[in-house]
Amino acid sequence: MKNIFRISNTLSYNNLIFLIVIFLSVTLASCNKKASVQQAESSPESVQRIVSLQGAITEIVAGLGYQDQLVGVDVTSTFPETVKKQAQDLGHVRSITIESILELQPTLILASDRDLNQSLLEKIEASGIPLHLFSQEYSIEGTQKLIQEVAAVLGTTNYQELLETIDQDYNQVVVKEPQPRVLFIYARGAGTLMVAGNNTPMKKMVELAGGHYAIHEFDDFKPLTPESLIASNPDVLLFFDSGLQSLGGVEGVLQIQGVTETNAGKNRKIISLEGGFLSGFGPRVGKAAAQLNKQINE
Repeated sequence: MKNIFRISNTLSYNNLIFLIVIFLSVTLASCNKKASVQQAESSPESVQRIVSLQGAITEIVAGLGYQDQLVGVDVTSTFPETVKKQAQDLGHVRSITIESILELQPTLILASDRDLNQSLLEKIEASGIPLHLFSQEYSIEGTQKLIQEVAAVLGTTNYQELLETIDQDYNQVVVKEPQPRVLFIYARGAGTLMVAGNNTPMKKMVELAGGHYAIHEFDDFKPLTPESLIASNPDVLLFFDSGLQSLGGVEGVLQIQGVTETNAGKNRKIISLEGGFLSGFGPRVGKAAAQLNKQINE
């Protein structure tokens, strides 16, 4: 009887040890799982290899803190200036090849829905690389919306400072009456002179800056003619910095037929801004409007 009791006690003790081992194993596994989840939740977002094929989008990516993840950009991606030192310049979006993109082994491609040609678009889609196309509206609200959309794709909500900076910069715009009549001319030397019309970022920026755009008869761009220039009679002629330089500065502009017969020519009111800054409608849109506002009212 005593032996039977000892055997029973031995079995109970062994079972107890077994249960304790099982309990500790389950508890340890649970703790490890919990720690793993907490580590995943607290670890920084996974690093991506981003190709951005539009200047404003590139500027937004950098402004959101992802510049170091850019591996390729297009020719319009000129800001921040340091971006071309770390990311490969793929050239103009209309001439970019799928091979040059694939060589960079991107995990994400960002672009405007206006720029990609159909052939490149189809090849990117066939490659399986995630592609996000964005619509761009040339306004303060449109830029702020674009910032939030890019942020959503990157998986961040850290965009409020960018939105607030745009508002703060734009609040510096002072509209004076009468509003100066402004005309933008795209120039690549005296042989290529085009006037911006409706539905162009240049016209929209002039209006944001408190100017009255000098023409409203056509969309997009048309060649400049002396007759149309004189008829529009702008108070201010606006160029990209590069365009003004291609004409030889203010003195070169005054040699264009019809210029000296306008108020702008008579008063030598010829101004310029950097192209991406003036027409990009990225995070610096408020600052660009404020700076242009100051120049057209001086």
